Amino acid sequence: MGEESVIIKLTRDQAFVLSDWLYEVMMQSDKLDAIVPDRAVWSGIYAISGTLETTLPEVFMPDYAGRLEQARQRLLEAVGGDEDDEAGA
Repeated sequence: MGEESVIIKLTRDQAFVLSDWLYEVMMQSDKLDAIVPDRAVWSGIYAISGTLETTLPEVFMPDYAGRLEQARQRLLEAVGGDEDDEAGA
């Protein structure tokens, strides 16, 4: 079987929030080892992270934190929850 590409479609908000989360677990902590102990999975994670980072200009903007929070809030509204709901789940 060849190395066919797989296309994943995300909204810009989904991509931005996911990119931030991936950066946190991959670069800012040792969480990736705990979350994904199978290192073979890391290849896909790094590919997704790299693609998001090179696709999203938001990650380099000075108002990154504000944009991220706005994106998170829009996503939470779309799924019908908020942070209080998440904490209780």
